Amino acid sequence: MASYDLPQGTRIPVIADTHGLLRPEVIEHLEGAPLILHAGDVDRPAILEELSEIAPIVVVRGNIDRGDFGSRLPLTEVVDIGGRLIYLRHIVEDIDIDPAAASFQIVISGHSHKPGIETRNGVTYLNPGSIGPRRFTLPVSMAALTVTETGFTPELITLDV
Repeated sequence: MASYDLPQGTRIPVIADTHGLLRPEVIEHLEGAPLILHAGDVDRPAILEELSEIAPIVVVRGNIDRGDFGSRLPLTEVVDIGGRLIYLRHIVEDIDIDPAAASFQIVISGHSHKPGIETRNGVTYLNPGSIGPRRFTLPVSMAALTVTETGFTPELITLDV
């Protein structure tokens, strides 16, 4: 588990499904971040190298992250930010625990490329969408979590690319 103590108002970028593509428009949203959360389908180690030059990165393995590269990435990660827990897993349907019982405030997933925010049983489920190659008519998107006094405020960000 990675732990961070971040002040209120701090924005944490959330990305997923890079599929080997790191757009300049995305980098603009990442610069100055205290950390980056990546919900999988990285595709190339060079992407993580580029991201780690911007900020520490917490990443999970996606279904296309295979071979030696993929085997080095965890399937799940828990991030503690000031005592508030965030759970990352690429495919939300693969979660095999009860996020509410585990006291997670946020569950972050990717895979579908469809951005969304939903609350179930007191847990916020966030899918930032995809910042990689456009899929069908879905937007190129990412998200951000802003640290608040009581938790986080999620925000979806659609990129004009």
